Amino acid sequence: MKYILVTGGVISGIGKGIIASSVGTILKSCGLRVTAIKIDPYINIDAGTFSPYEHVVPHITDAIQEWVMRQARVPVDDDGVEPQICVIELGGTVGDIESMPFIEAFRQFQFKVKRENFCNIHVSLVPQPSATGEQKTKPTQNSVRELRGLGLSPDLIMCRCSTSLENSVKEKISMFCHVEPEQVICVADVSSIYRVPLLLENQGVVGYFCQRLDLPIETRPRKMLTKWKEMSDRSDRLLEQCSIALVGKYTKFTDSYASVIKALEHSALAICHKLDIKYIDSADLEPNTLKEEPVKYHEAWQKLCSADGILVPGGFGVRGTEGKIHAINWARKQKKPFLGVCLGMQLAVCEFARNVLEWEDANSTEFHPESKHPVVIDMPEHNPGQMGGTMRLGKRRTIFKTTNSILRRLYGDAEYVDERHRHRFEVNPELKDHFEGKGFHFVGQDVEGERMEVIELDDHPYFVGVQYHPEFTSRPIKPSPPYFGLLLASAGKLQSYLQKGCCRSPRDTYSDRSGSSTPDSEIVESSISQECVTGK
Repeated sequence: MKYILVTGGVISGIGKGIIASSVGTILKSCGLRVTAIKIDPYINIDAGTFSPYEHVVPHITDAIQEWVMRQARVPVDDDGVEPQICVIELGGTVGDIESMPFIEAFRQFQFKVKRENFCNIHVSLVPQPSATGEQKTKPTQNSVRELRGLGLSPDLIMCRCSTSLENSVKEKISMFCHVEPEQVICVADVSSIYRVPLLLENQGVVGYFCQRLDLPIETRPRKMLTKWKEMSDRSDRLLEQCSIALVGKYTKFTDSYASVIKALEHSALAICHKLDIKYIDSADLEPNTLKEEPVKYHEAWQKLCSADGILVPGGFGVRGTEGKIHAINWARKQKKPFLGVCLGMQLAVCEFARNVLEWEDANSTEFHPESKHPVVIDMPEHNPGQMGGTMRLGKRRTIFKTTNSILRRLYGDAEYVDERHRHRFEVNPELKDHFEGKGFHFVGQDVEGERMEVIELDDHPYFVGVQYHPEFTSRPIKPSPPYFGLLLASAGKLQSYLQKGCCRSPRDTYSDRSGSSTPDSEIVESSISQECVTGK
């Protein structure tokens, strides 16, 4: 097993995740099996209860080194084959007190696994003040000095910069950071993050890993990188635009919905459209805002009404839920494409119960425990009043109950899907028949048929809700079907796509295993016409 540790310095949010993902991508394209671990220095009984606006104190287990070695060998594909390389992203910034225990753990870890099996990439910043226009190396020098003082010596220094590194700057970093010039990699700003793997590949990163870690890299054409380049080129040429209203409660900090945003981007790219996300604070859609801040209220509704599609993502807590219900009501009545994820699906159930079944007080027991119509309830295994460690987490199977489901067709007419869950409330199964009698169908349920997993509405172009989080398995070259359906419907292409058998063109179809650790040797080209997705 080979380990590649990615650390960051100077500032947070420097791009360690993108670097780690890009390294994994180019290594996978070389025929290697790759897995990844992300370590964040957070502490709580259950980190899943954090607000996205929060940052807290760190915690580390006693056996992190053994845990990393054990986790790295866990197969991540259905074939059960052990990965060959583990890319580890260490969150935080070198020098912060939060990451000190982790740095020390990896200082010891490098000796445990031996030097030939461990490599450190340090991502740093090379600022370029506008006053002088000169690229400054001192922040990188200081960051590397701090890292070396803690016992880790970077093998590759990846320099984030606004423009390409000048040779003199690269040589200066090489001299004062104790690495060869070839080990200083320029990661300048690019038009799309999907160009980063190509950027690293062009600077000989694969060749360095081959020599440094003695990797069994095959010398053959790499279809995956070729397809990746085609996708990157296409992203720069998009002309048509599709707008999605993202109605949530954490919209002031877009990273709160990072996975959701990426899933939307993947799907927009697959249908050759630019994505325009209209962020709407759900509380701004509520009548109270009209009284207190009418301008903000009307601006929020203008954004909602002008969007091509509406997405209500997951969340917890009562704040803003009524605004989300108003948005769902508008999407249902105006026949606007809608996708509800987790809480978004539960609130779609509440909205339908109130306005179609005429249960005026219908609600979730999370928000109104005394409701006479509790359409969303605590799960039996959940302990009300205790927030930590009580969620239904991980991959669970959803069985499609009908053959004419739109979402089933988008999943390739699969009888079931395995998707990741993260919730502690569920739709009340005892009330299912009331909904289905009015055209509100629970087309996907769990294996026992007790939990409602997927909803669809009759006589609507795309009104879909899922209890699971499909964004977690979306990939640039394999978009998530629920999000893909939302973008197709919002662009007016869904019916054409369904009529043509849900086919995609060779240019858009890369690999059914593109989200796994499997190398690109299994990529199978499709002979389907490009008309299938573009509708031209």
